[in-house]
Amino acid sequence: MSKPSTAGIEISTAELKQILVAGNTQVIDVRPEKEYAVSHIPGAINIFETEIARMAELCVSKSSGPVLYCNGPYCHKTGRVAESLSKKGCKDIKKYQDGLPVWRAYGNTAETTLDGFRYVFSSDKTAVFVDARTKQEFSAGSVPGAVNLQAHEIEAANRDGRLPYTDHGTRVIVFGSSANQARQLAEAIAHRAYWNSSYLAGTYEDVKRAALW
Repeated sequence: MSKPSTAGIEISTAELKQILVAGNTQVIDVRPEKEYAVSHIPGAINIFETEIARMAELCVSKSSGPVLYCNGPYCHKTGRVAESLSKKGCKDIKKYQDGLPVWRAYGNTAETTLDGFRYVFSSDKTAVFVDARTKQEFSAGSVPGAVNLQAHEIEAANRDGRLPYTDHGTRVIVFGSSANQARQLAEAIAHRAYWNSSYLAGTYEDVKRAALW
């Protein structure tokens, strides 16, 4: 069994939220690109754990060291990267060791890139796609199989089957006219214990242009 990393300072979810709001510290998801594409903490960038030189450059260019995270308390990528960056002279390294699973467990949503949306659409037949646009826009065309939902309808959606009430771990991806519109609804859904929810970092028009169907 590998020894726990002593490099870097562990931070809580509340501290990470403060860092994201302040916007002066780079948050780095050290997981593989496809995992990041499917879901990541909003505001994080993706640099895989082996790209130490690239991360070390950020230590020089930013006013403080980066925040690192991966797949939770038992994911050792965060510690390995912190050790490597420390040896490169990087200071003030922070580790969000709780990672994406705990971030979501606290009712926070995640972000999905267009590539991640494409991957889930083609490979996860149990995923629920939620269109946050108006009923009129939805009626004019949407992602095949998507459901239309507004924030005030979440309780009704639990009852009528638009949301997978019997399995809150089902992947739910929200898209809309803007990423902000989708994020607001995804956050409301996450607060109803749908911990595997995320929103598209783009628009319905982006998905339509990608010709996924």
